[in-house]
Amino acid sequence: MKLLLDENLSERLLPLLMERFAEAAHVRPLGLGGASDATLWAYAAEHGYVLVTKDEDFLGLSTSRGFPPKVVCLAIGNASNAITVQFLLSHSEEITRFVAHPEAGFLLLERSG
Repeated sequence: MKLLLDENLSERLLPLLMERFAEAAHVRPLGLGGASDATLWAYAAEHGYVLVTKDEDFLGLSTSRGFPPKVVCLAIGNASNAITVQFLLSHSEEITRFVAHPEAGFLLLERSG
């Protein structure tokens, strides 16, 4: 599964996610650091990525433009890399089901408690 991490998530997450999400990438090494939401949207759609972000502005893009790309939004606040990785890995089956769903374009994952 190809995940594209937005720049509001650390590049340091990549090696920690590779075992489960082998095709994960981050926007900065791709030359997209500082790019607009619309540019990231277009890149993710063109290259078959699921966009992973903390930016709820992508909900608006998902609603107005549809998908692809599909978007996973993490409502986890200012979480450490360790917490973010654990959160993503603990929701990996839910993310997989979301990506496979033919009519779902946006997944909001919230941390409980």
